[in-house]
Amino acid sequence: MTILRPLGSSDLEVFPLALGGNVFGWTADEAQSFAVLDAYTAAGGNFVDTADVYSAWAPGNKGGESETVLGRWLAARGNRSDLVIATKVGAHPDYKGLAANTIKSGVEESLRRLGTDYIDLYYTHYDDPSVPVEEFVTALDELVRSGKVRAIAASNITAERLQESLDFSDREGLVRYVALQPHYNLVSRDTYEGPLQQVASRSGLAAIPYYALATGFLTGKYRPGVDVDSARAGGAAAHLGTERGQRVLAALDEIAAAHDAEVATVALAWLAAQPTVAAPLASARTVEQLPALLAVADLELTDAEVARLTAASA
Repeated sequence: MTILRPLGSSDLEVFPLALGGNVFGWTADEAQSFAVLDAYTAAGGNFVDTADVYSAWAPGNKGGESETVLGRWLAARGNRSDLVIATKVGAHPDYKGLAANTIKSGVEESLRRLGTDYIDLYYTHYDDPSVPVEEFVTALDELVRSGKVRAIAASNITAERLQESLDFSDREGLVRYVALQPHYNLVSRDTYEGPLQQVASRSGLAAIPYYALATGFLTGKYRPGVDVDSARAGGAAAHLGTERGQRVLAALDEIAAAHDAEVATVALAWLAAQPTVAAPLASARTVEQLPALLAVADLELTDAEVARLTAASA
């Protein structure tokens, strides 16, 4: 049985792969989403990540579709207490930014769509420099004290603002961030490594990296001359034209072959081995895409393999 990992200083314990809900109600319809969620939890998974804005960008959607699908699945399965549900506030078209009233209204809508009376991990989706940290941290503290939220986390925030938020929480005795969701993978390291990672490490924050597979590039399915039918194909294929992208693929192929593992599993295992990382975040549109993601729970790279990938991705 997979050992769950502690999430920072919180009392939450999570499976070493967070399942991304961005595809629910977008590229995965409700039936597909239910099937993916069933397979993920059957394998021991307990950490599902969504956001109030998912998937407002899709034609005909207005935001909240992912939370709604997830809420219906939770109701149908009756397993709410077995899961760590993470969602986010600040990017929904009707609830943009981090003003206190926006947070308070946004959480009520998320709770309604999810069909639950509490959220395990609540993220500020994007920093809002127009709002002082004192305002949004105080609003988040009230949500935790009221029992609507168990723990709070940040995403898309600078090291400076993250530190400022933590300092205010500590000074005032308010709830503090326990986790961070940075953009981080083998072909995008400077988006986390450096000052942001240092703040997380110094403050005991757990990292849950998004774009863990670089919008699919690190699955290995994007190769010269290969057309991939995906909503994200353009972004992923761009890495093929870079020397680093080619070096990383070559190293991933070599290590995957040595372990008889999928390329995606090795890419996630490198992330899982990095300081502060509790669980990489990845989504699956179909059940068939899940095994390569779930396998990260059982693949431990050697120090030499981690170093090989680190050197290739420099």
